Parts: sequence; C-alpha cells; structure tokens
Amino acid sequence: MYLFYNGRLPTEVLKMSTTITICDATTQNWGKNDTVFNLCFAQETITVRDLIRQRVQTEVTSYNKNQPANFKGLVQPADAERTLNGFKLRRSRLIDWKVQADEAVEAFEASRFFILVDDYQVSHLDDNLAITDNTVVTFLKLVPLVGG
Repeated sequence: MYLFYNGRLPTEVLKMSTTITICDATTQNWGKNDTVFNLCFAQETITVRDLIRQRVQTEVTSYNKNQPANFKGLVQPADAERTLNGFKLRRSRLIDWKVQADEAVEAFEASRFFILVDDYQVSHLDDNLAITDNTVVTFLKLVPLVGG
C-alpha cells in the first residue's frame, strides 16, 4: 500500500509508513529536477517494479481526478503529443494506469530511463530496495541528441 501526498500527513499514517522522495530529471537538465514529490509505502522493502508501477498509478490517478491540460507522467500515453510541460492528449479522456505502468516497465527494460536510488543505479525490475524516510529516488529520462 502507498499514499501520495504533497503536504502534511496525519501522525498515525507517518508512523506506519516510509516516505521517499521522487525526483524527475533528464540528461538535458541533470542537477535540476523537473518534478519532486513524495510517495509513502507501508513496507520498508520494495522492488523496482513495484516502485515504477506505484509511481505511475499515483500520477495517473491524480491526472484522472483533476484532468489538467497536460499529463506530467513518466511515459507518454497513447494518442498524446509531447509538449514543453508534459503530454497533451488529443482528446480529453481518462488514462488507464495499468496500461501506463506496463509501458513504464517496458521503457525501463529498454533503458529509456534510469532509476537512481540514493545516487546508486538500479538495473533489474526484481531488485529489492530497502527504503527509509531519507531515500531519494531519481527517474533519469534520456533525451535524444538533436542534429547529431
């Protein structure tokens, strides 16, 4: 179980969970994070696959609830175009988090992004991660060179 938040949690939730910091960066802006948010996990050991799937479920759930103009997620949804601020869907609709999570897992396996846990690169979906409240996870998206 996990919770997504950008603010204060009740004390009872904080005692039962581990809160990690998620940062998004690209090879173009390394050192400057595009997005920073927190995820709470009930357990102190998770797999890379679980991390990806739960992160995607959280961002898709938030998008579906609020329906902003752009989807700011880990991977591009089908029928969407890339914009400066994420992805714009050609028509307004709900996004299926399971489809997005499968796409994200495939993208990780294809090395379209890397994951750094406390500045250590993880390589396999089934790697176990021991997390604490001080854990920082960076999703580093690769950006193709232009004019190369």
